[in-house]
Amino acid sequence: MANPFDVEDGVFRVLVNAAGQHCLWPEFAEVPAGWTAVHGPTGRDECLRYVNTHWTDPRPRRLVDTR
Repeated sequence: MANPFDVEDGVFRVLVNAAGQHCLWPEFAEVPAGWTAVHGPTGRDECLRYVNTHWTDPRPRRLVDTR
């Protein structure tokens, strides 16, 4: 079985946790505790574009200077 995160034509969601970290998540898998779906379900490429647009600072929120 192929890695479900690498399936080019798969259906995915983008999840975000309390620290503002984003992840690509296969649609068929249950959303884990502590994560919220914020985009999708849609294609892998669209989800990756969403992550690249909305998660520009990979540091956890608590470390980001909000001045």
